[in-house]
Amino acid sequence: MRAVLRLLIVCTILLTGCSVQDRTSTSKTIDKIDAIEVLALDHEANIFQHEGVIYKTNIDWVNKLPFTKGSYIGKITKVHQKNTTFTNGMANELPVGTLLFSATERSDILLAEVDGILIPYLGIVEG
Repeated sequence: MRAVLRLLIVCTILLTGCSVQDRTSTSKTIDKIDAIEVLALDHEANIFQHEGVIYKTNIDWVNKLPFTKGSYIGKITKVHQKNTTFTNGMANELPVGTLLFSATERSDILLAEVDGILIPYLGIVEG
């Protein structure tokens, strides 16, 4: 009888030890996509780069949202030329001098002001 009891205790300990789950937390990182990747997916993409993030316009659901111009965050300083690396302040279609503003409604949207018209650009990330 003692042998059966010992066997049950050993089995219980082994089964309990094997069922302990790893309780460490996991986190998901969101990486930035670069201009080469965006343009490879959409050759006609209208983009610019600000603080290492590529922003793209002409996204249907973004165009349907109302936006309020927030604070000034910068301007376009360069137009992208073939065989050059995309850098901060560079755009492929916006003209040099275009002013960029935050959108008060969303932190992932920046607004480019062209001829008094605000154009929303969504920050492109991959997760």
